[in-house]
Amino acid sequence: MEKVAKRAVHVPAGEGESVWLVGDTYTFKATSENTNGSLVFLEATVPPQGGPPPHIHHQEDEAFYLLEGELEFLGGERTFVASVGWFVYIPKGTLHAFKNVGMEIATMVVLITPAGMDRFFFEVGRSAFEGGIAPPPGSEDIEKILGASAKYGLEVLPPPEQ
Repeated sequence: MEKVAKRAVHVPAGEGESVWLVGDTYTFKATSENTNGSLVFLEATVPPQGGPPPHIHHQEDEAFYLLEGELEFLGGERTFVASVGWFVYIPKGTLHAFKNVGMEIATMVVLITPAGMDRFFFEVGRSAFEGGIAPPPGSEDIEKILGASAKYGLEVLPPPEQ
């Protein structure tokens, strides 16, 4: 196995590769590549009514820290509304989702470990550009997500009926 040199990672404010996925914007501060597969760290911007469908990561744990707004989380069997300063941990194998239930954009940071899920975002998301707004998901986006999910140990479930 080739040994990769370790180095510090620093990403200034407002920088990092960004993708649009399911109407949200995800800006990556640390990726599989620059953490030697250790972790992924990103900033998520979720518009009102935005957020992913219920899903399960079979390989990664996720941690969320809310910086702005309100998000309704599904964590296993429990649903709750998180606001600024809330921390949410979702262990691998746990059904979860989040949705912006407020009237303002919600922002949070997300830690995923081990790394690898960033590759899913880059494969199925659209490259974001500064000043642009994430488009709502269309049928082509849903097909890409469902088509790539198994490759990344991700199980996507239909949203619960209202």
